[in-house]
Amino acid sequence: VATVAGRMAIAWLVIVVAAFVLIRSLPGDPIAMLLDRGNVAADAAVVADLKAAWGLDRPLSTQLGDWLHGFVTFDWGRSIVSGEPVFEEVARRLPWSMAIGLGGLGLAIGLGGVLGFFAALTPSGLADRVTRALAVGAQAVPAFAVGFILLWLFAVELKWIKPFSGGVVERLILPVCLVTLFSVGSVARVARVAFREVVEAPWFTTALAKGLSARRALWHHGNRHAGLTLLAAFAPELGWVIGGTVVAEVVFGVPGLSDYLVDAVRHRDYGVIQACVAAIGLWIVVTLEVARVLRRRLEPRETVLR
Repeated sequence: VATVAGRMAIAWLVIVVAAFVLIRSLPGDPIAMLLDRGNVAADAAVVADLKAAWGLDRPLSTQLGDWLHGFVTFDWGRSIVSGEPVFEEVARRLPWSMAIGLGGLGLAIGLGGVLGFFAALTPSGLADRVTRALAVGAQAVPAFAVGFILLWLFAVELKWIKPFSGGVVERLILPVCLVTLFSVGSVARVARVAFREVVEAPWFTTALAKGLSARRALWHHGNRHAGLTLLAAFAPELGWVIGGTVVAEVVFGVPGLSDYLVDAVRHRDYGVIQACVAAIGLWIVVTLEVARVLRRRLEPRETVLR
């Protein structure tokens, strides 16, 4: 446990330090941009005072040490743009992003697993063609274009959903559907490959000889293998559950973390960018480690090989 925690802590620190340096290497000074938005002359004395007030005049090592201490004590500072506490903003926006990301990816894995199962059962059949079309379409069509089509169809033409003024569920339906549409094809193709490996295995013929139908034999003998394959293939995809749903949040006006991060980058709001990157990095490190542990538990041979 101590080894795992240490490995996770080191990985997170590397992400945070690298992000800290890169963020401050971005062109554009946050104080100058703040004054420009307020139509205030960027007088040298005023800029110096504001930098001192925000702690930007101190050495980078000191700024990093202070920020790390503040992060672990949940004192994430305030936004240069809005003046609001960063921790409160992140805590308010994080559930929206997680609901969109986890909901969309969860639906994609469920639907994609079923489609992949039937695609493996009947190669070149309807399910196989549908999964191929979904996978190719996700690569060829811009996500924002599909988002606008969903918005026009369900909100304007059919008037089934009020994506901007409805309740929480109504505001989440279309963003979740958008994430699902762009993930289900790749999930289905990975599941198809995994199930086909089972179908082509010699012992699958033995299962059929015992009287099992192809569908029952494939599900009974292939679901574990497909689950392991999906877990290995899509554990990295969980990383963008937080911070990677920006298109869905912007198109449908959802106040999520991705939208907050993009706005912070535009205004060089260092504190917000650093906090969002640290939160996303922590999520990635934890999810990858959890996925690794699950694979070792579900596949005993991996533990023996290690």
